[in-house]
Amino acid sequence: MSFPAIFTAIIVGVLSLILFLHFVLTKKSGDVKPPPRAAGAWPIIGHLHLLGGEGGLPHRVLATLGKKYGPIFTLNLGAHEALVVNSAEMARECYTTNDKSFADRPRSLAVEMLGYNFASFGFVPYGPYWRGLRKIAVLDLLSPSRLRMLSHVRTSEVKFLMSDLYKVWAQGKGSSGKVVVEEMEKRFETLVFNVVLRMIAGRRYTTGDKEGDHVKNTIKDYVHELGTVVVGDVIPWLRWLDFSFQKKVKKTAEEYDVIMEDWIKEQREKMSSGKPVDPKDEVFVASLLTRLNSEQDKDLSVFDKGTIVKATCSTIIGGAADTTTVALTWTLALLVNHPEVLKKAHEEIETHVGRERVVEESDLKNLIYLNAVIKESLRLYPPGAIIAPHQTVEDCIVAGYKVKKGTRLMVNLWNIQRDPEFWPQPEEYKPDRFLTTQKDIDVWGQSYEFFPFSSGRRTCPGIGLAVQSMQLTLATLLQGFDFETPTGEPTDMSEHYPGMITSKATPLSVLISPRLAPNLYN
Repeated sequence: MSFPAIFTAIIVGVLSLILFLHFVLTKKSGDVKPPPRAAGAWPIIGHLHLLGGEGGLPHRVLATLGKKYGPIFTLNLGAHEALVVNSAEMARECYTTNDKSFADRPRSLAVEMLGYNFASFGFVPYGPYWRGLRKIAVLDLLSPSRLRMLSHVRTSEVKFLMSDLYKVWAQGKGSSGKVVVEEMEKRFETLVFNVVLRMIAGRRYTTGDKEGDHVKNTIKDYVHELGTVVVGDVIPWLRWLDFSFQKKVKKTAEEYDVIMEDWIKEQREKMSSGKPVDPKDEVFVASLLTRLNSEQDKDLSVFDKGTIVKATCSTIIGGAADTTTVALTWTLALLVNHPEVLKKAHEEIETHVGRERVVEESDLKNLIYLNAVIKESLRLYPPGAIIAPHQTVEDCIVAGYKVKKGTRLMVNLWNIQRDPEFWPQPEEYKPDRFLTTQKDIDVWGQSYEFFPFSSGRRTCPGIGLAVQSMQLTLATLLQGFDFETPTGEPTDMSEHYPGMITSKATPLSVLISPRLAPNLYN
């Protein structure tokens, strides 16, 4: 056979193989079906009206729909398609096999205006800038060594709370030796705010302080509005209807930016003074400025240094402020409703710490039952009942279904953590399960039956701070006080879902009495 004939045969063979593979792959792709779609969509708004059911609790709505459509299905949220995941198996597939595909975040008006035009690593699209900022957060600002260095901040703020509660008791105790403390969630809120703000900017505010109240209220507005979804987020061509919300958010953004500028200015002046700073007193703002001044990272050059500092600190504030407050509130509410659990927690603290001194962070490793109490509370009432949504950056396959690029991911953590196939008696509050059958499960997002701080590439970088703050706060309060419901009746456990956080619908009031000698409350 001549060379031209051989060459022609090779070309024909290669082209035939290419056409065959194209036919097979195209046919295979065409055979992949999309996930089941829930019925009941309306024109324009899709399934949005369904999410208002079940008392306005979307996690319960999604759980009910899951009983009909299975562990994975889709909804139309206005112009956007959302993939709903109701099981641990499906969550595992999204966060492991398809972790990179689901690494993006959907954009919203509030995040654009309050997140410094998506400079915040909590909401910035997946890419080099996000990786660079997250590295700084995980390996520097919120690293285990940094958290140990700042333990004095958590300790002192918890002692402030303990002292405050004792003063309330001393001033209001009756013949019973007990007093009702109302709105415990506000006291937890003050504690968490001061822990976070001292770490970030070295600021501490007391109730009634004019500047402090302004800062606190501005941050509360910031966090609340950040999680607000408006008409234009789901139906983009109707964004003009959101003018009043835009006006409100613009005002919050301006007031918030003034606060951040003040913090940055203060730290720059301290750095310029040349005075040495004890590492344990170096705040996050100063650390970020130093890091950004010493590095010429092209991945971070997308924004100026001031914007990066503001956006990064804002992410930490937004991630810590509400979630830790809500988690502490749910846990204390569960404890007063389950006195037998409270008694066991008291006994453990008595055994390992006693009553001659106040509990310290070094004691926490021995309080195994208390840790189980916290886990069980986070299982039943995770602050984020629906994990903050992700979005696909490319087409992918989940459970054999084709999920298109741009699809939003809604993982129903609340339903997963109450799955009776994994959690016996899932509606019951049983901390002992984390000491027996589920003793190897932790909060770090490696178990897809229990991941209260999310999982995958965008898992919460502040897990260590949240857990340590909860452990120390609860250990100190339980050592220092007896807690009961004020009326002897169980406290109301109704839920409220104002945005991204599932909080207790009614204020938490408790009846307290001291357990320690008076000098230990000072």
